[in-house]
Amino acid sequence: QVQLVESGGGLVQAGGSLRLSCAASGRTSSTYLMGWYRQAPGKEREFVAALRWTGTRTTYADSVKGRFTISRDNAKNTVYLQMNSLKPEDTAVYYCYLQLSQGGDYWGQGTQVTVSS
Repeated sequence: QVQLVESGGGLVQAGGSLRLSCAASGRTSSTYLMGWYRQAPGKEREFVAALRWTGTRTTYADSVKGRFTISRDNAKNTVYLQMNSLKPEDTAVYYCYLQLSQGGDYWGQGTQVTVSS
């Protein structure tokens, strides 16, 4: 089993910044990638960003490119999402996820990000 714990959400004004963290524990030795999704009220969950646990490949949704940066600390089994130039439309619950190389997806409990105009 894998456990994911997110932190760093909150309320920020438009144009501000937040950094989300997601710490993984448990059977993480075969982590393939980690990333973030988000879900706004009344909308479906959507992809935000992801990175491979080895190497440098990252992927971003078009809506966050140039504003959000995903990074990792392998020693801490933690992935981060630095969010700059936040917009009201970024308001959502942000979920961390982890995918194992042999299959299996795990999700965090979610952290609320609210951007006021």
